[in-house]
Amino acid sequence: QVQLVEYGGGLVQAGGSLRLSCAASGRTFSSYAMGWFRQAPGNEREFVAAISRSGGTTAYSDSVKGRFTISRANAKNTVFLQMNSLKPEDTAVYYCALGSYGGSIASYDYWGQGTQVTVSS
Repeated sequence: QVQLVEYGGGLVQAGGSLRLSCAASGRTFSSYAMGWFRQAPGNEREFVAAISRSGGTTAYSDSVKGRFTISRANAKNTVFLQMNSLKPEDTAVYYCALGSYGGSIASYDYWGQGTQVTVSS
């Protein structure tokens, strides 16, 4: 059974930074791509970033490109999302996901429970 647990959410002022972590268990972590998605109240879940199995390829949504960085540590079964220059519109529940590389929800088979990120203006 795959388990994904996110850490690092919280309340931050606009312009600040947060680093999210997602620890995976139950699968050979390095065999899967990882992704981050987010969902704000009343909105659909949207793609934020993805990273390939080796970490050599990454992708970002236009709304976070240049501000967020996804990375992974396969030896620690962990994926990270460094979020800089945060904006109030980044406020959402952030989810990590494990599966195939891509920006579609359908690319991922397993999801974490989510962690709340709130950016105050």
